[in-house]
Parts: sequence; structure tokens; C-alpha cells
Amino acid sequence: MKIICVLFALIASILAVVAFIPLLGWLYWLVIPIGILSLIVSVIGGSSTGKTLSIIVILVGIFRLMIGGGVV
Repeated sequence: MKIICVLFALIASILAVVAFIPLLGWLYWLVIPIGILSLIVSVIGGSSTGKTLSIIVILVGIFRLMIGGGVV
């Protein structure tokens, strides 16, 4: 279970890095739900690494969407 939640968090973080490319900011609308799913699985599985990484990905995604006005 811990491996699955860390894997979800890594996938979300890789997508978040890709979304930093200009005109791919819409990808954060996919990154945030994956991060939330990873956070839920991390809480159930008890993985502190997964929780931390998921929270960071979610916060970065929300911040980036706020800066870009929800699109860019």
C-alpha cells in the first residue's frame, strides 16, 4: 500500500513538472485530483513520504492555477 501511494505521488509530481511548460497549465486540473487520490491512499496506508509529496504537489498545483487564472 505504501508503494502504491508513493507511486501515485510520483506520477502526480512528474505531471506537475511537465505542466510548468508554457501552455500546459491546464494539466494541473489533472494533477490536483491525482494528488488528492494519492493523499487519501497515503492516509489509509500510513505512508508519511506519500503524504508529504502529495501535499506538496497539491499545494503547488493550486498555487500555479491561482497565478495563471485557472487556465495557463
